[in-house]
Amino acid sequence: MTTPPSYGSTPSTPPPSGMTPTPRRRRRRHTHAPGASVLSSFSNLANTIIGSGALAFPAAFASMGMIPGIVSCLVSATTAAFGLWLLSRCATVVGVRPGDEGRKASFNEVARLAFGKGWVTRVFDLAIAIKCFGVSVSYLIICKTLLPQVSVTFAHLFHTKIPDGSFLLSQTFWLLATAPVVVPLSFMRTLDSLRFTSQIALSSVAYMVIVVIGWYFIKGPDPNRGEVVLARFGPNTLAAFPVQVFAFTCAQNLFPIYNELKDRTQQKMNLVIGSSIYGAAAVYEVLGIVGYLTFGSKVSSNVISMYPAESFVVAIGRLGIVFLVGLSYPLQALPCRSCIYLLTSGIIKGKKHKPVPAPVDYESEEDSDESSLLGNENDMLVPKVGDAAHGPSATEMPAKKFVGFTIGIVVAGYTIAWLVDELDVVLGFVGSTGSTIISFILPGFFYFRLFRNEPGHTKWLALALGVYGVIVMTFCLTFNILNLKTGPGKKDVPV
Repeated sequence: MTTPPSYGSTPSTPPPSGMTPTPRRRRRRHTHAPGASVLSSFSNLANTIIGSGALAFPAAFASMGMIPGIVSCLVSATTAAFGLWLLSRCATVVGVRPGDEGRKASFNEVARLAFGKGWVTRVFDLAIAIKCFGVSVSYLIICKTLLPQVSVTFAHLFHTKIPDGSFLLSQTFWLLATAPVVVPLSFMRTLDSLRFTSQIALSSVAYMVIVVIGWYFIKGPDPNRGEVVLARFGPNTLAAFPVQVFAFTCAQNLFPIYNELKDRTQQKMNLVIGSSIYGAAAVYEVLGIVGYLTFGSKVSSNVISMYPAESFVVAIGRLGIVFLVGLSYPLQALPCRSCIYLLTSGIIKGKKHKPVPAPVDYESEEDSDESSLLGNENDMLVPKVGDAAHGPSATEMPAKKFVGFTIGIVVAGYTIAWLVDELDVVLGFVGSTGSTIISFILPGFFYFRLFRNEPGHTKWLALALGVYGVIVMTFCLTFNILNLKTGPGKKDVPV
């Protein structure tokens, strides 16, 4: 009997019809093979993490004091990194079981393996979709709010004045002005396609850090600086905790990065996760410490607004923030689109995509046991049967739905951003639920469920992370509800 040709090889004689995949299918497999580098994966994950929330870290440090601020930031980073690591381990189980060939890792797939099909997986998808959509809209609102201010700053630098009623002061104009950049990027199918825009966004973060550090060491502390304390406790101290916890949210893009990483191993995934999380933590720590030392307790929730508007370097920094949030929009649109597709897959009928036939794998039943799928951390993270790298995902989005959902997300997002000036209250509740679910609760419970028969303490640490997520979500929701009733707390007093 002739041995079937391996993937990537060409048979010496034409195979009989129906025996092997057609050349067209082979070409499609090649198109979808993972090809993202570690640098590309780091750029996209780090850009997902670092957003405009970085500007609030000096105020968070001012609310709790220097030492608690530093420690809280490191603890938040470590819990987030552990959650991402758990998800990367859960991803290795996807596409391995018979009948799952060709499937790619996603929250939906892991939830299906952990808890089975049902309404639970749809609730997870809905939470992620709402969270990502809300954040993407907030990015557009930031752009339309900051760009008129940047225009005034540059006009002042060039000794001109923008007349009242000018389109340069119109938020609607600047909102539409972002569309030629944001909309095309939103139609990218993979995160790897966004690596260059992520690197541009990260360069603006680096510039902002340089400005904050350079200003402090060249100009010194602000003459009107408030007091700087090592620790404090007051009404705003607890309010600063969610700022740091949610500043590391990026789990919505962990699975796309896993699927796209070339020659992926657990060591590569660990490198991507560790460098992204702790690189972001370094940025937050520097901004928090130096910003707090510069302005003390008088620092605002947007540290860049504390610097003189007539400074050219500060004006560039403000423009950099616009680039940061604007170029981060597609990183929220991509997981939002995927979750909406999975939510509607049973409602909106379309052409079904059958799993790609897997090559014959002659291994014993013992070798296919779930525990053997874990492997060594140095092993290639490629399923033994039906590798997702060798073909489209079983849930790959058809072109018409891809375009339709993308248009819907963009149009709805721009419409809300045009009609609304702030989403603070809504985002507070969305972050309290969506961010904690995908960062702590699901990673912990997924791992505990899928690896419950594995020896060691990791599964118990995973369960503890899930419980921690439930506690954080309860605390943040309670705090948000109290804020609605009583309003923001007054400035706290050092102890």
